[in-house]
Amino acid sequence: MASITLKGNPVNTCGELPSVGSTALDVTLVNGDLEDVGLSDYSGKRKVLNVFPSVDTPVCALSVKRFNDEAAKLTDTVVINISADLPFAQQRFCGAEGIENAVTLSCFRSAFAEDYGLKIIDSPLAGLCSRCIIVLDKDNKVLYTEQVAEITEEPDYEKALAALA
Repeated sequence: MASITLKGNPVNTCGELPSVGSTALDVTLVNGDLEDVGLSDYSGKRKVLNVFPSVDTPVCALSVKRFNDEAAKLTDTVVINISADLPFAQQRFCGAEGIENAVTLSCFRSAFAEDYGLKIIDSPLAGLCSRCIIVLDKDNKVLYTEQVAEITEEPDYEKALAALA
């Protein structure tokens, strides 16, 4: 169980992120067309899993925009933005923000948050995903993880992207 904070108040997750060097589970998530999608749908690409509580919060929105901008500079890499938001909310957000090439997937009918140890189990955000980054190589080997210690803060973009160098 990871201990993080929300505005300084203790929050716990259901487990720990996958360890560096392990192989990520091929979980099922839901795309904007309400179709099931797995990591295997992005085989042959490096993956940055940008996981957060909701696109309807300022920090989550910043991370989607920032990784979307950075990903455009990388080859064979996809940034997958994951939250428990319904796909409709994710599409609305991207449309309102002018984000055209972001991959947004929902874990609303998935065991993703539990399987990856990042589901928040207490606090007002119980049931949502914690803010974290998981970087995978083309074979889904975990290259880097970050469980952001304070939910209201942004992840370390530079370290996450450096793992792909």
